[in-house]
Amino acid sequence: MGEVTIRELGRPGDLGWVLMAHGELYAAEYDWAVEAVTSRIVADHAAHARPGRDAGWIAELDGVRVGSVLCVRDDERTARLRLLLVAPAARGHGVGRDLVARCIAFARDAGYARLVLWTNEPLAAARHLYLEAGFVLTGEERHTEFGDELHGQSYELALS
Repeated sequence: MGEVTIRELGRPGDLGWVLMAHGELYAAEYDWAVEAVTSRIVADHAAHARPGRDAGWIAELDGVRVGSVLCVRDDERTARLRLLLVAPAARGHGVGRDLVARCIAFARDAGYARLVLWTNEPLAAARHLYLEAGFVLTGEERHTEFGDELHGQSYELALS
């Protein structure tokens, strides 16, 4: 594998890539329809991100986007990890781990007391990364947001 770099989100096309990559990847791998939810998250970040309180990162492999994550404000004391994605070509090389670590470090430096996230049970590799980083499972629920009936899971990491 070539050189992987992680940079701040913000170049032209970054948010469009995040939306496209999520739509294509989740349709191909899980047959889930995630574009409506993803587009709302991306649009909210584009319109309301506050420097020092919200951030995002893009992972690139030899200059090509292969991953993303956002860290967004939930409330004054809580940040939320959103839209973690690693393209198949970059999996197994620590890209996801690095993106999660970047999000955790930002949330801690921004003064948040906790970092939360929501994911789905079939996403075993992502759940493994979250548990490895110290997140704990705080809740579970059934939902049909992406078409299929899924088992949603909420996680939390204390930062202070």
